[in-house]
Amino acid sequence: MSRGALFAQAIRGPILLIAVGVLFALHQAGTLSFWRSWPLLIIVIGVIKLAERLATPAYVPPQAGYQQYPPPGGPRL
Repeated sequence: MSRGALFAQAIRGPILLIAVGVLFALHQAGTLSFWRSWPLLIIVIGVIKLAERLATPAYVPPQAGYQQYPPPGGPRL
């Protein structure tokens, strides 16, 4: 897994907590009701998942002739 993908996964929780906190603060201020703004959480989750997907490198199949593991019976000398 690439560094970008790991970073995107690591910040998922903090970003969601910040988003929920902002929505509750707006609710307490009387600007925006939390019950009308919850779809924003779904949008935030979708954006985070998209960032994770974009940060994950595409699958690259191994090259022909390259053996990742030693052959059965142990390595050949």
